[in-house]
Amino acid sequence: MNTYKNLIAGKWENAMSGETFMSINPANNKDIIASFAKSAEEDVEAAVEAANDAFKGWRNTPAPQRAEVFFKVVNKIEDRRKEFVDVLVRETGKTQDEALGEVIRTINVVRFMAGEATRLAGETLPSQQHGVIAYTKREPHGVVGIITPWNFPLGLAASKTTPALIAGNTVVFKPASNTPLISTMYVQLLMECGLPAGVLNMITGPGGPVGKVFGNNDKVSAVSFTGSTKVGTKLGKTVNNRNARMQAEMGGKNPFVVLPDADLDLAVEHIILGGFGECGQRCTATSRVIVHKQVVEKLTSKLLNATKKIVIGNPANNHVNMGALIDHIQVENYEKYIQIGREEGAKLVFGGSRLEEGDLKNGYFVTPAIFTNVTSEMRIAQEEIFGPVVCIIEVESFDEALKVSNDVAYGLSSSIYTNDLKKAFGFLDGIESGVSHVNMPSIYSEPHFPFGGMKCTTTGPREQGKAGVQFYSETRTMYVKP
Repeated sequence: MNTYKNLIAGKWENAMSGETFMSINPANNKDIIASFAKSAEEDVEAAVEAANDAFKGWRNTPAPQRAEVFFKVVNKIEDRRKEFVDVLVRETGKTQDEALGEVIRTINVVRFMAGEATRLAGETLPSQQHGVIAYTKREPHGVVGIITPWNFPLGLAASKTTPALIAGNTVVFKPASNTPLISTMYVQLLMECGLPAGVLNMITGPGGPVGKVFGNNDKVSAVSFTGSTKVGTKLGKTVNNRNARMQAEMGGKNPFVVLPDADLDLAVEHIILGGFGECGQRCTATSRVIVHKQVVEKLTSKLLNATKKIVIGNPANNHVNMGALIDHIQVENYEKYIQIGREEGAKLVFGGSRLEEGDLKNGYFVTPAIFTNVTSEMRIAQEEIFGPVVCIIEVESFDEALKVSNDVAYGLSSSIYTNDLKKAFGFLDGIESGVSHVNMPSIYSEPHFPFGGMKCTTTGPREQGKAGVQFYSETRTMYVKP
């Protein structure tokens, strides 16, 4: 079994305590993937110091030169695509297709963000005074702390670290403890492609020590976090209290509206994709299917028939289209909400159980679950489950569908299925979500567009696209009178 270390100032180091932890295959918890450094506050502080020391040199490196590292990374990931897919499958429980999708998205994100190095533009504007040249420029903050979750450990490692580094910051990166290997592989690639020592530092282990240092160390100028609402809100308050910049992408409870004139087969296909793909472990997952009463029975019947065809099993097998939950905690959370739904009076019409027979006995496998007779005030319709659970809510009109869609604390993604252009744009105008779709799944996004939510979902500026680079830089205004 391999043991992986922290990366600090260009050197791979054990945690100062010498402690380690293990990464385990969620499809087979007897399969120990590797061990990793279990870091404490002193390790994080050392990484911050290394990043701070490297900042001046990296900031002064021309942005197009910084980008060359990432163009090389794109080529290397493409060359090693199968290796990255295999590790993602083994470490996350994703299916082959889901893992391949994450690798391809990572390539697209890095390529786009590397191109932004030649577009870090300010503005030159006319001055009110004769003889004055006035312009703006964007400059990096300094040391940036980045924390990523386990559900997209490669894609989010790339989509956060790349714009931070392209903008000229140095980074202390903390990957999720469930999935540290694929993130480590990405960091190793960056070093192989010529990233200078100290520019990117990686710390593995529990989140508590990392959050404490990121929240309180004045040398950390900005923090980007993706994870739970509870943790992100708490970290954001600490960071904001010392006037550092904070960006947090947190929970979602995304509505999927189906009107009477919708293409029901397309809607069902996308409910399966958004609700049960990646075992529903996405902040953009389809969790509330809000259906007009005229088509609710027909849609439910089609959805049940399609869900019965899902093949659950070891994601290393090509024929499998639903893999494993990430760990026993997610299984327990799934079982808790199945019980809550029943107690609230919702009708469980499919699934709701753990699978432990045969080849599945050592993995974290569950059946996709469908509830009907769900009302908007139920906990299963209000709280993020982060598992393969879809709640069907019947409504009587478009206006009620929009009202129910907005009747949650979150506002990340939304979808409506209709051929009525007026209602489609009425939904886009009225929905409280940062990413909205018409006749497209709730999980869809493109890396060159901003990504983020409203209400309790997002703190700070958007990720991805030009907005992604803007968070990692600040505008300075210059007045020059020769």
